[in-house]
Amino acid sequence: MATTPTGNPWFASTVGLAGLIVGYVIATGMQGFGPTSLGATNNPSVPAAPTDQQAPVVPPTNDTPPTGGEDAPYLGEDDATVTVVEFTDYQCPFCQRHFQQTFDQIKTNYVDTGKIKYVSRHYPLGFHPNAQKASEAAACAEDQDKFWEMHEELFNKQSEWSNLSAADAAAKFKEYAKDVGVNAGTFATCLDTGAKTAYVQADLAAGSASGIDGTPGFWILGPDDQSQKISGAYPFATFQSAIDGMLD
Repeated sequence: MATTPTGNPWFASTVGLAGLIVGYVIATGMQGFGPTSLGATNNPSVPAAPTDQQAPVVPPTNDTPPTGGEDAPYLGEDDATVTVVEFTDYQCPFCQRHFQQTFDQIKTNYVDTGKIKYVSRHYPLGFHPNAQKASEAAACAEDQDKFWEMHEELFNKQSEWSNLSAADAAAKFKEYAKDVGVNAGTFATCLDTGAKTAYVQADLAAGSASGIDGTPGFWILGPDDQSQKISGAYPFATFQSAIDGMLD
């Protein structure tokens, strides 16, 4: 008759070690919540974001604020005291989270009150196959003064186009263009010819040079050359702290 090895000290040690390893894997798997980085895999599951009460402290960085972007779309007053620059990837689930959970709070509390200028720039990650064309779609809509409307469509309908083929995703973008009210023919020509490819890639290069290595990535720029980089889909409280610190 077979007996269980419960009295074997080597067996007990092995079981204990296995438990520690499993615990470590589970714990480390639960820690991250963004950003989606250049070296990450396209994991469709998005961990829960921390609450405002648990907002992590973002340390200062030694990176360099981004250059260029003078023609980038923005909301707010051009001469606002503080500028928030977002580098975004429309296929990134963490960027979608920022848009759906945090962006409106920033807009209501700071953009609409004239306190900040909010700039959107492109950062399509290579492992998101439809992100580049999605950014081009937003830029093509921008030519017809419909950037923010397309920006909203792309994020709110991310699940519709994210996993499609390139051709099918482009067809979806053209549907969205009609929905937001741009001239369909002009938009299609812009998208199909790659008229905005270089524009999007220039944003990507500028973001990378400034230290952005994942999405969403942000630069908070204030008076007297104050600046702070925020990497990830942090809750509103994190942005509130950074912005208020530069407005005081």
